[in-house]
This record gives sequence, C-alpha cells and structure tokens, in this order.
Amino acid sequence: MFDWFFTQFGFSVVLMVALFGGILSAAGFSTLLERKVAAWLQDRIGPNRAGPGGLLQPLADGMKFMVKEEIIPAGSDRPVFILAPMLAFGVAMLGFAVIPWGGSYQPPGGDELLKVQVASVDIGLLYILAVGAMGVYGVVLGSWASNNKYSFYGGMRAAAQMLSYEVPMGLAILVVVLTVGELRLEHIVTAQTGLWWGWLPQWNIFLHPVTFLVLFTTALAETNRAPFDLAECEQELVGGFHTEYSSMKWAMFFLGEYSHMITASAFISVLFLGGWHLPGIGLEQTSLWGVLLQMSVMFAKTGACVFVFMWIRWTLPRFRFDQVMRLCWVGLVPLMMCQVAVACVVLYRGAQQTVWALAGELAVVVLFGIAFSFRTGVISGRQRHLRPVCQSSRRASLVEPT
Repeated sequence: MFDWFFTQFGFSVVLMVALFGGILSAAGFSTLLERKVAAWLQDRIGPNRAGPGGLLQPLADGMKFMVKEEIIPAGSDRPVFILAPMLAFGVAMLGFAVIPWGGSYQPPGGDELLKVQVASVDIGLLYILAVGAMGVYGVVLGSWASNNKYSFYGGMRAAAQMLSYEVPMGLAILVVVLTVGELRLEHIVTAQTGLWWGWLPQWNIFLHPVTFLVLFTTALAETNRAPFDLAECEQELVGGFHTEYSSMKWAMFFLGEYSHMITASAFISVLFLGGWHLPGIGLEQTSLWGVLLQMSVMFAKTGACVFVFMWIRWTLPRFRFDQVMRLCWVGLVPLMMCQVAVACVVLYRGAQQTVWALAGELAVVVLFGIAFSFRTGVISGRQRHLRPVCQSSRRASLVEPT
C-alpha cells in the first residue's frame, strides 16, 4: 500500500508537503522570535500574554490579520495590487525545493537510496539565483499598483538595491563554484564532509571567510533586511512599498520576507557551513534516525543564520541610500572581482581546497585595505558638495574682524 513512498518521487512529494508546512509555520513564528530577540537585546521582556511565554502570539496576529478590513485604494491598479503580495509570497516559497536537507535515506527492505531533497537538478545553484531574483517583482508591482508616491519611491529603491547586490552575490557564489567545481547543491555539501588535520571541518567558510561575509551581506540586501531596509523605512517613506496594504495582503509580504530569509539562511549553510554535515555525521548515515540527525543539524545551522539576521537588525543603524549603492559598486563588486581572479589562479595551480585559497583571499583584503587607506576621496556625494562650503566657512572664521 505504501510502496509508492519508497520511491524517490513519493518521498519527494511527502518531503515537499512537510517542508512547505514547516517553513510556513517557521515564517509565522519568526515574527515572535524577532520580537523576542529585540527584547533580549534591549533588556525587556517582549510578547508574553498570548499563551505560555507568548508562544501563541503568531496565532493571535494571524487571526487579527484575517478579520481586519481589506482596503484597496480607489486609484490603484486592482488586479496588480492583489497579485503583488501573492507573487512576493509564492516566489519566496520556491527556493527550498533544491536545498539538500539531509544525505540519503535507505528505506527498510529497499535497494534505492532516496535523496532527502525535493528536487535534485544539475543546476540547483542557478535555480536558487533565478528564484531569488524574481522576488523584486512583488515589491515593484505592489509599489507601482498602489498609486502612492511613497510606495513608488520604496519600490524603486528596492529594485535598484536588489539588482545591484545580485552582482557581488553572484561573484561570491562563483568563488564557491570554482572551489568545489559543482552546481548541484548536494554535491557541494558532499565536498565539505572531510576533515583537515583530523579535526577541522572542511567547510568553505574556513577557506573563504571574506566571501562568506560578502554573501551574507548581499543576502541582507536581497531580503530587504536592516540595515538595507531602505524600501520600507518609516522615517522617510511612511511604510514604503506596503504603505497602502492591509490585512492578509500586508501579512503576505512579510511572510514572504521571512520565508526568503529562511531559504537564504539554508542556502548559506549549504555553501559555506557544510549543510547537514558535522564531524562524526558522515555519508554512511542512511537510516531513519541518521537522516533525522542530519536534518536536525541543517535546521540548527539555518536557525543560527536566521538569528544573526535578526541580531544585525537591532545592532546596526540604517544606511543612507547613496551609501548602500556606494558600498555595493565601490566596495563589494571590486573586492569580489579580485577574489574571483585569485580563485581562478588557485584553481589553475590545483590548490583550490588548500591553505593557499585562504592565503589568497586574505591577501586581497589586505591590499584593498592599503589601497583605501591612501584614498583621499570623500564618502558620499553629499559631502562632496558640502566640502567647498565648509572650507569657505572655515576661512571666513579665521579672518580677524576689522
């Protein structure tokens, strides 16, 4: 009766349903986690009324969104206005399909090894990039269809920011591809299951720590998380692209944001943190309990990345928009172009998984630091315009009155 479950197709269908429900629930409870993290960092309690310790707060929020009045502005483009939040949420829920959440499962009495993955495709890494790039459409369409100037400005900011930061993100991922030589995400995890010197995990974060930081930074920008939340900053744009949204349409935008954040955290874990691998948990773990242990490790790493996402929000101040663009095109893009060039040289020498890869990466950072220390330019365009005024004011103050 359950023979279909022990095929790769049946196992993938069951895993897909379980992951969809799990990620959707995790996205809802991430709102509670974020408020608890904010309370912890600000030395207060946070939500503690709805349920024991506030655990039922996400359910209370969901009920509130369901019964609130749906408001659609009279001058809006109604079909696009309704489509935008569904698009933002739907696209964010597509990326988890190619994430390897565990190794392989050997069913009892079966001969086929089942991959703990919804879909194993040759270009899984490119699929993640393509799906992530589509996230900008929900924000831009929602801002344009609202017929609101604040929303429109927020949408334009989001489009410029997300499209710009895809460049250093792609270069950072290219460094991993050059190191591992694979586009299948499960093979990237398998390449990190070894140990250096018998004790240090052979994870890419130890070979490319700077590339890891750049990818994490671009993930913050891609998910519109602070300090890159210029598309919805209240001080300037009221609510940004979602100013005119209410009820479940507003909630779908933020469910999409948290789902995107979870998928990005899992993606970072696969590329740099060894995915489901820990020392002592190898490829031979194919039993049910072994697979559950591997999945627990993967979920723990993903949760740790999500926590850092939230930690950064309540630690760093928001950038100005010109600083966001300058950081990308003046800082991250040249840095990652040099890192890719060094990775190519290391690959040519056949030392892509040795200490020479780490040495080349750190050498690039040192050279960039030296170059920027001799840089005499100003930080932003605003300061460039103000400098002559400040200098003339200073000269006038040095002149003694007659």
